[in-house]
Amino acid sequence: MSKRSNQPVYWALFGAGGMMSALFGAGLAFMTGIAIPEGIGPGAALSDYDRALAVVHSLPGRLFLFAVVTLFLWHAAHRVHHTLPDFGLRQGTLAWLGCYGVALAGTLVAVLALFVAGF
Repeated sequence: MSKRSNQPVYWALFGAGGMMSALFGAGLAFMTGIAIPEGIGPGAALSDYDRALAVVHSLPGRLFLFAVVTLFLWHAAHRVHHTLPDFGLRQGTLAWLGCYGVALAGTLVAVLALFVAGF
């Protein structure tokens, strides 16, 4: 009997993060980097602190921020982990812990930050 792999979990998080970054990444970069600071478009409403805080206090806003932050992190961790051999580095346990440990730590920090910001 062969040992079951945990790779499908990481591939699923990688795929979800890739889809999220493809759908929302460029728009978020434009909104937070250009539109909001310049007061352009409907995103200008978020330039006011109270309105931006209202987004964080709403459940849909928290879920969206959580999904963006965590799925981007897991996508990046998986991509970096599988790119290591291209740079001549081994994909050993230390590399695995480094890549996925950072993603897990970022996920925990996002949960804590959104929990604290919600009150």
